[in-house]
Amino acid sequence: MAMFDFSLDKLREYRPEVAAPADLVDFWRRSIEKARTDDLSATFTPIDNKLAVVDTYDVTYAGFGGAPIKGWLHVPAGTTGPLPTVVQYFGYSGGRGFPHTTNLWAQAGYAHFLMDTRGQGYSSGNPGGTPDDSAYAGLNHAPGFMTAGITDPETYYYRRVYIDAVRALEAARTSPFVDPDKIIVTGGSQGGGISIAAAGLAGLAGIDLLGCAPDVPFLCHFERALQITDKDPYGEITRYLKGFRNEVETAYRTLSYFDGVNLGRLATAPTLFSVALMDAVCPPSTVFAAYNAYGTASDAEVAKDIKVYSHNEHEGGQTYQQDAQLDWFAKVFEGAS
Repeated sequence: MAMFDFSLDKLREYRPEVAAPADLVDFWRRSIEKARTDDLSATFTPIDNKLAVVDTYDVTYAGFGGAPIKGWLHVPAGTTGPLPTVVQYFGYSGGRGFPHTTNLWAQAGYAHFLMDTRGQGYSSGNPGGTPDDSAYAGLNHAPGFMTAGITDPETYYYRRVYIDAVRALEAARTSPFVDPDKIIVTGGSQGGGISIAAAGLAGLAGIDLLGCAPDVPFLCHFERALQITDKDPYGEITRYLKGFRNEVETAYRTLSYFDGVNLGRLATAPTLFSVALMDAVCPPSTVFAAYNAYGTASDAEVAKDIKVYSHNEHEGGQTYQQDAQLDWFAKVFEGAS
């Protein structure tokens, strides 16, 4: 894949007009309040993870609609008190998988909370354990999750996922191993998009985050993505609208409530993004649109940085980005001590 998007200089200045619905904040405040009518019911059950240096807890909590959401909480072995915490969200089709597969941040000395993405998990080598059996899923949608309930923001799939993500923060904060004042959210691709949403919505939920680290984030600047890439998962929306020709305006209106450009504007936590300039799955201009908008609704300047991988596709920086995150997380957590 050659570089196909704007030049890096233009990307750094790219600030498109992404229309935000007038009731964006009211919609999400109401969604959070609706979720809180169900008891959080967070439980942390110790399991044998077959590892010597990390302890793992099987997590269940009530997400959107009271649905039981699964996760893992990893901590350094023998931990007894609260730790700085990394809450991680997964890429499209990913899930918590086996407890031994994703625990880097516990190895670094932090509490590491992983949220299952409802209905997904089929690429993780082990079922995620969180179905999406909501009645809100809608009648018609293309195979996948991108168009489930897309005719109305009330029923759209990512309303449930984003609220699950906020509830994950609430659940994590109830654990005695988690310092509720020292939480960073992170994730790659879909997980990056969810982390941007969580950072934007955290303030509406009364939660102060220390940082947000979206890696090659998905779910940003939908309109631009559909114009320049036919790669999935964005391609699911194109295929749906190819059939339902009369729902283009309706679909774009729904997506505006979930766009990382609009939700990222609401964020106040410092951020470290990453972008790959040959990424046809999450095109660079969509990532920079979210990055350049991030934190701009705040009265105070929000600290932010972006790592650019010039010759990579959607894999992005991988271990190079993890190395950058290890340094950045340590700095952020140390600064809050």
